[in-house]
Amino acid sequence: METKLIPIILAGGKGERFWPVSRLKKPKQFLCLDGSGKSLLQSTADRLLNLAGGWNNLWVITSEIIADGVKEQLPNLPESNILVEPYGRDTAPAVAWATLEVAKKYGNDAIVGFFPADHWIGDTVAYEKTLQAAAQQAVFEASIVTLGITPNQPATGYGYIEQGAKKGDFNHLPVYRVTRFTEKPDQTTAQSFIDTGRFSWNSGMFIFRAGVMLDELEKYAPQLLQALAEKGCDAYAELTKESIDYALMEKTQLACVLPANFGWDDLGDWNGVERLLKGDQDNLELGNHISKNTQDAIIYADDKNEVIVTIGLKDVVIVRDGNVTLVVDKNHTQDIKQVVRSLQNEPKYKHLL
Repeated sequence: METKLIPIILAGGKGERFWPVSRLKKPKQFLCLDGSGKSLLQSTADRLLNLAGGWNNLWVITSEIIADGVKEQLPNLPESNILVEPYGRDTAPAVAWATLEVAKKYGNDAIVGFFPADHWIGDTVAYEKTLQAAAQQAVFEASIVTLGITPNQPATGYGYIEQGAKKGDFNHLPVYRVTRFTEKPDQTTAQSFIDTGRFSWNSGMFIFRAGVMLDELEKYAPQLLQALAEKGCDAYAELTKESIDYALMEKTQLACVLPANFGWDDLGDWNGVERLLKGDQDNLELGNHISKNTQDAIIYADDKNEVIVTIGLKDVVIVRDGNVTLVVDKNHTQDIKQVVRSLQNEPKYKHLL
């Protein structure tokens, strides 16, 4: 049985760890980082179209500063299906407002899914099968189904989900009750999670009936829901930043997890691109690179006429884009975000954002 899904793409992020390639008006989701020739946003939309039944049932929620860019990226998407947030308030307001708007159009029984715009998916057939299973669970009973990524390493950069009792099989895939969500662990804790066989990475993708989500928000985040129900996006000025995990998912008793195996990466920083594209090369070269005794480097140059020359380097990222050159140790790419935020307070560097 196929269940139609109303997919909503979360496309408001800044992708600061990909600066200087990712800028305020050209964030990560507008970039082609996976070698496909399409931006991450375009790839996300393409793999959801079949489940949505076409562009009319696909939605995007994004920020005011890049809304025009979304329209350019997805010219077939109806403009009424683009929800524009006036301020960035994290995922709880985004999920609440978008679910309210979808419920107005399709009713409370509509099956809704939320999907970050910057994920890489390896096997789209398995991906569709998994989303169908999640949608069937959401139809079967009141639940919020999270897709959990089966870990292949004790990663410390993701939250984890512990699965409890099995609830059933849908589309030949098992669904489990969620025992708990955890914060990002240290290496030892992550390994202990994996050793149990009960944990998966929190992908940030989840599926539910619109009415179920609204009822749970009424129970656990009533002020947020009420403000958005009364004022729509005009409520954003009075909202605080809050993730949907913290506002709801860690509290609800209706959370289920579907462990997924379709090839996944959240492409959180340049190391994610290396995982996808490097293969057996000495270095990942996305631009002209002349090397002497350089190993395991990531080289990117926006201008194909420029050449980057390296000698005797190891485990570095070098990114040249426009008027900025970034050089960073691969183990410190998470710190790029801190540098970008410090530039916001320096008037002479604001044009680099």
